[in-house]
Amino acid sequence: MKFINTLFFAFFILLLITPDANGQKKKLQKAIDAYDAGEYYDAIDLYKEAYAALQNKELKTDAVFKIAECYRLTNSPEKAELWYKKAVGRNYPDPIAVLHYAESMKKNGKYEDAGIEFKRYQELVPDDPRGALGAKSCELSMQWQENEMGYVIQDMKYFNSRGRDFSPAYARDDYQVVYFTSSRDDSDGNKIHGATGQEFSDIFTTKMDRKGKWGVPVPLDSKINTEFEEGTPSFTADYNTMYFTRCEVSKRERLGCQIMETSRTGDGWSRPESLGLLSDSLVTAHPAISKDGFTLLFVADMAGGYGGHDIWKVTRQGVSSDWSQPENMGEDINTVGNEMFPYFHKDGSIYFSSDGHMGMGGLDIFRAVEESGGSWNVENMRYPINSSADDFGIVFEDETERGFFSSTRKGKGNDDIFAFSLPPLMFTIRGLVVDHKTESTIPDANVKLIGSDGTTLDNKTSGNGTFRFNLKPNTDYIFLASKEGYLNSKGRETTKGQAESKDYRMTLEMASIDKPIELPNIFYDFGKWDLRPESMVALDKLVEVLNDNPNITIELGSHTDNRDTEAFNQQLSQKRAQSVINYLISKEIASDRLTAKGYGEAQPRLVDAKTAKLYDFLKEGDVLDAKFINALSIQDEQEICHQINRRTEMKVLRTDYVPETSNQ
Repeated sequence: MKFINTLFFAFFILLLITPDANGQKKKLQKAIDAYDAGEYYDAIDLYKEAYAALQNKELKTDAVFKIAECYRLTNSPEKAELWYKKAVGRNYPDPIAVLHYAESMKKNGKYEDAGIEFKRYQELVPDDPRGALGAKSCELSMQWQENEMGYVIQDMKYFNSRGRDFSPAYARDDYQVVYFTSSRDDSDGNKIHGATGQEFSDIFTTKMDRKGKWGVPVPLDSKINTEFEEGTPSFTADYNTMYFTRCEVSKRERLGCQIMETSRTGDGWSRPESLGLLSDSLVTAHPAISKDGFTLLFVADMAGGYGGHDIWKVTRQGVSSDWSQPENMGEDINTVGNEMFPYFHKDGSIYFSSDGHMGMGGLDIFRAVEESGGSWNVENMRYPINSSADDFGIVFEDETERGFFSSTRKGKGNDDIFAFSLPPLMFTIRGLVVDHKTESTIPDANVKLIGSDGTTLDNKTSGNGTFRFNLKPNTDYIFLASKEGYLNSKGRETTKGQAESKDYRMTLEMASIDKPIELPNIFYDFGKWDLRPESMVALDKLVEVLNDNPNITIELGSHTDNRDTEAFNQQLSQKRAQSVINYLISKEIASDRLTAKGYGEAQPRLVDAKTAKLYDFLKEGDVLDAKFINALSIQDEQEICHQINRRTEMKVLRTDYVPETSNQ
């Protein structure tokens, strides 16, 4: 918006404190009158003229503040920041100047500096939550900019003009006809708005041609557009009824705005009639009709609200029934700030703009979802939908995350229309299958993908052991690798909770059945065979391997170092192997698949390439027997060799095992 309350709300800003007119010069009184009438654009020049003529220090300071207020209310944050800085520098007595100074810097994207001023205001007015909330919002805004959502934003140059262009609405179910509000040169109202310095706005329409290009926007006929202000259209689900706002304006006088209703008649529209929701002197604006046509949201600043402009609703039992009395949407949605531009999404959620909820600048766009009990969960749409500027008036294509919204961010004019879209999330996984022991790649391995959505895909690794799959959003996956001569291997991945596209990486290690496979992290207390708790965690992985390879039988071999008698070591290793077997049986692994074998110190470890990489005093092919270990001069190196010798290994005995239950 070019001014924070848009074309409709320049007419009902609460009167701010103005100096006593008695005895003041004529120029100052003109400025006061223009300001009180909401003619902020005119008031700026009048106050500047009065400021130059004033001698009284307090009156001059008040004029500076009022100029800043006019720039704020016409949504010129850069100039507002400059004049608020002057007001604060002149010690304007009301701390509200500090708050508005912080808000202006925030709207200009100066989050760090704005945060300092918000904290300053918090110290001056500790009971006002706007100081703490403002400082927190600056921190969040910087975080949101660094971690932006995946939306793609495009300036709709075919829609936009040098005037204000905002509040788009789809006018046909193929989304190729759009209505929007504009104050461009060819609008019907030929008066200049004192609050904006621009012509009054009208409703325009544009249509996409067969080549996908939008046509030149044209105004609706004189039944809809008048010498007054019209805008913010909203359509019923069949697009045959349109609601919009009409505001009558008079010089130096505040008049009301009304929600109008019109129906299609051939190629045009019927003469609009006011819904009469509030008295003619009040402002009722920004209509949003629900998909079933039985609930209408609108914006008003009237008794019973929470602060600035609130979102209200009326309901009816049928399309020919009367509307109910207005009902405020409640404190979950409305704040002490301004809530405007509501929109009903097809999924039942409500979108609206607010400068009272935690946001990035002026107005931010929020999504509200109704929860059990009638409460609403409100969530900021974040960057790049929102920015430090005003962002408002969003509309969606019903089935997709695509549509238009309005913003004062840098564009062609003041308020501009932008397109947004959320590209579909793309997920891929690139994997590698390798030998567990040698780390060499395994070509022609079978890799099966199993998704939680029921998807099953098969692939083979390439000559360099790689595989690739495309994945779907919000899905859990299991990957199974298999090849003759190897144990099956399994990996897991998920795309659930991912808000951005991602290329996953995975390595599946397959153990060859030709040689014993060492089981890491199997621990016992010295001289004992009871499994320690941390060993059970490692053995649970072995249980998974046996379940993934149901046709194998194995031998569990336990090895000791040589630092006791052979008989003791033999007996200890047998008991340790049996303790592993007992654990596996407790996990429902069939006992006829398992054999315990204690080797004692009889089979010292042969150093392989993988182990040699870990210790610079070992080389591939070394046998860690007593002779080798005793030849080492460093005690720590001897202890490492003893640790390597103390191991538990799995050897595959058969690959054709058939469970008894299967035979039966």
